[in-house]
Amino acid sequence: MHSQNPFLDEFAKLTQAAMGIAQTAGEEAKTAMRAQADRLAAEFDLIRRDDFEALKAEVAALRAEVAELKAKKAPAKKTANAAE
Repeated sequence: MHSQNPFLDEFAKLTQAAMGIAQTAGEEAKTAMRAQADRLAAEFDLIRRDDFEALKAEVAALRAEVAELKAKKAPAKKTANAAE
């Protein structure tokens, strides 16, 4: 879109170029922030949510197994004490 005034044409081109630069800078900033977040996650030894949920389920199963083993062992202990 050209106007009669060359000043307005140049101003439009300059504005369009500035918007392109701003968009590129925004994308670069987003990429840099994502990379920094990845580095922090690695530094703090963070794990993914699905790994955490799998570990949580495994711990719950182990606790149930330990409780079951304790329940089996407890009556045997009471009979041993009763025999004494």
